[in-house]
Amino acid sequence: MRVISGTARGTRLIDLGDVEVRPTLDRVKESLFNQVGSNLEGISFLDLFAGTGSIGIEALSRGAEQVVFVEQNSQVQSLITRNLEKCRLTVENQTVRWELIKSDSLESLSLFREKDMVFDLIYVDPPFAKNLYGPCLSQLSDSGILKEDAWVIVEHFHKTKLQERYGKLQTFKDRRLGDSCLSFFKIEL
Repeated sequence: MRVISGTARGTRLIDLGDVEVRPTLDRVKESLFNQVGSNLEGISFLDLFAGTGSIGIEALSRGAEQVVFVEQNSQVQSLITRNLEKCRLTVENQTVRWELIKSDSLESLSLFREKDMVFDLIYVDPPFAKNLYGPCLSQLSDSGILKEDAWVIVEHFHKTKLQERYGKLQTFKDRRLGDSCLSFFKIEL
């Protein structure tokens, strides 16, 4: 697991080697960023169910203006911080670009609304076995934290079938990569 592009390119990230934290494979991450674009300057990015922080760190490395990581597991929160340090994203001029929210991912959505935070890209990668896709996408649809042209990207097991629509969120493309699939949603009224 490494940073693929940008300022931290080539940096190997640490993982826990724990089956409960399933890091996104490099080829899935590469496909994701090929779809959203390699230059993320000016973008606000939300990494829900952040795990190792790999996706949000990649977004920071590629120039995202702001990245918010949401993770409730304290051991994994420490791992995210260590990976940010390894990528030199904890130095003083970089820490304003990211925030780690130590909370349940679904509960954090109301916090963002209270803080008037909005995002251009939201990455959703819950534990495959917990089936949180529907509740998460439905809450995101009504959350008020999506910019007008925002994308929500969901990583899921390829045999897990997501609905085409969750409230205002409509799927517009899917990419299968081995056992994983990326489904892309945007607001359609």
